[in-house]
Amino acid sequence: MKSPVRPHQLVLRIATGASILNSGLSKRGADEDTAMGLHGMAVGTYPFLDKVDPVTFTRLLCAGEIALGTALLVPLVPNKLAGAGLSAFASGLLGLYLRTPGMHKPRSLAPTPEGIPLSKDLWLLGAGLALVLEGCEQD
Repeated sequence: MKSPVRPHQLVLRIATGASILNSGLSKRGADEDTAMGLHGMAVGTYPFLDKVDPVTFTRLLCAGEIALGTALLVPLVPNKLAGAGLSAFASGLLGLYLRTPGMHKPRSLAPTPEGIPLSKDLWLLGAGLALVLEGCEQD
């Protein structure tokens, strides 16, 4: 049986999947202060999240990251599906970068020192889109 994932795609999937899975696992059992910090940053960009309790938000974020990271690491999940999930997740993170004051230099997309951790999520978007495009070619 031919694997649905080719070796060069595994590199993208392992690198991004392991990182996202680790991020999700690190949020398990987050204390209330951590939950409030994560929620506060998200609400600053996505005000509709204000209606979600900070602890619930953090649990959902944790579960989403664990699910996405696992999907990327399991080769049975099609590239197109794993890439679409990664692209959606990365788009949300880039929204934080673009809309949070102080993350990028005025009138520029270049990151400030504080914005570097979020600006790198552009790579996640590129990896996700590459998986989607290759998945479309394989169909």
